Formats: sequence, structure tokens, C-alpha cells
Amino acid sequence: MSDLVIRAANEADLPAVTEIYEHAVRFGTATFELVPPDLAEMTRRFGALTDDGFPFLAAELAEAVVGYAYAGPYRSRPAYRFTVEDSIYLVPAAQRRGIGIQLLRRLIAECEARGYRQMIAVIGDSANAGSIGVHARAGFAMIGTHRSVGLKFGRWLDTVMMQLPLGDGSTTIPDGTAG
Repeated sequence: MSDLVIRAANEADLPAVTEIYEHAVRFGTATFELVPPDLAEMTRRFGALTDDGFPFLAAELAEAVVGYAYAGPYRSRPAYRFTVEDSIYLVPAAQRRGIGIQLLRRLIAECEARGYRQMIAVIGDSANAGSIGVHARAGFAMIGTHRSVGLKFGRWLDTVMMQLPLGDGSTTIPDGTAG
């Protein structure tokens, strides 16, 4: 797909990002949000992530944003500071075209360049074969399933946990860290 551009997202992308995520909230089980956030909230979330130095990417085809991916903190406690959680969303027409894996590979590279050591995928719905497959193709290992932890669309949903070491992973301690 030679016309695909993956780049850092910017505020001009946020209306498209908001629309993509709204569809995922309303019709999908990849996210456990029940009410789609509006543009103001998505702008706040984008700012919080990018202000803290996390990568936020946009996938563009024919000058239209068709997907996005970002990494954010896995947990808020300081000991988790070298671990990130990834998120990837695509417009339905862009799914199963190799865009998700390209976004994920670029996101992994961006996180490694920033010194992160582990990436966790928290995949909504154990039936989400597309996301599980994309993460497996990128080298993530299955680490577990939380059974029936979310209730959406009148049914219980699992979350699937996958993990990928980044850079040196846990083989070394990052320079300049005391604990």
C-alpha cells in the first residue's frame, strides 16, 4: 500500500480521530467505553498524551485519516514508567488491509526510541481476532485473559492481555534510574 502515510498526529486530525473512535464505541467491543467522547474530550486526551511525550500516530490514505494509534501509560505508579499500553483504531473500510500492523510497528519503534521497555496490549473482547492477530504478528506474546470483566451490548466481555519487550526489555536497567 504505497499511498499509505503514517505520521505524527496533530490537532487537525482530531475530528477524524473522534469520528473513528465514536464508531468503535457505538458499534464495537474493542473499547469498553459506552458513551463516545466528544471532540473537546478527545482533544484533552490527545494533549495529555503528547504533552507527556507519548507517541500518537495517524494513518492517512488519499489525504484522509483512516486510523490512528498511540501509546500511553500502562499504570500511573512510578515503577511502571518504562511500560506503555498501546491503542489502535481504524475506520471499518481500512480494516484487514495491513494498516493496523503498519501503525503498530511504527508505534513500537517510536516507543523504543523513547526508551520504553515493555508494551502491553489490553484487547477488548477475546473474540477480537483481528487485534489479537495484529499483535501476534508484531511479536506480542499472550499473557492472559481476564474473563467477563466488561458488560457491553448486553453481554459479558473478556480482555486479552498481550506483551512485547521493547529494546533491551528487562535484560538491563535503564541508565540513570535508581529504583
